[in-house]
Amino acid sequence: MLNNHLTENNQMQMGEEMDMEASDMMNLNMHHEKLLKTLQECEATCEHMTTHVLRHMLTPPRAKQLELLRDCADICTFTSKYIARNSDSSKYAANLCAYICAVCGNECLKFTDEASQRCAEICHNCSRECKEFSAM
Repeated sequence: MLNNHLTENNQMQMGEEMDMEASDMMNLNMHHEKLLKTLQECEATCEHMTTHVLRHMLTPPRAKQLELLRDCADICTFTSKYIARNSDSSKYAANLCAYICAVCGNECLKFTDEASQRCAEICHNCSRECKEFSAM
């Protein structure tokens, strides 16, 4: 009987701890929801811009832009996964993401077309948010 009572108490305690962890995760994800949306927007914009350049503007001066667009899209996806799962390395990923997004944004600014200018704006915004997150 005593064993059953101890087991029930342990189960209740474990259940309460799991509820608290789930609550903490929900609060964390809600807190970082804006950053996750920004990362997803940046990733999607860079992917779209890559396709746009390949289909309509493929010239040697755009080669560096294409490389950085792909890097930026990939690091945004990677970083959002780390943040979403509350990885201990998420701040390091965000710091790298901030750097790559800034470089990509700067490269896009070199081109005067509207799509490149918009992409630069989104990349720079993502870079700022990632820097803020990594400094927390």
